[in-house]
Amino acid sequence: MHDSGKSAEELRVRTARLRWSCRRGMRELDVVLQRYLEHSYPAASAVEQHAFEALLELQDPQLFAYLLGSEAPSDPQLAHVVARLTHAGY
Repeated sequence: MHDSGKSAEELRVRTARLRWSCRRGMRELDVVLQRYLEHSYPAASAVEQHAFEALLELQDPQLFAYLLGSEAPSDPQLAHVVARLTHAGY
């Protein structure tokens, strides 16, 4: 992760909190979000990490609409993360 000023314990707690936030009411969302968290989040830029965290704050129907492509986020950073989620085969 790009938080070089954070202790290992702070990073562990943050990752655990994000892992919990990836647990949604829809199994499909769980899989996509958790795979991104494990495989892409640690190496992502701080901007992309924050955008991913913002996506986790959305309600499931909104997030699902973004991932299905029936709606697109107006925020370019959110749109970038959604594109990564949908095109990476998570």
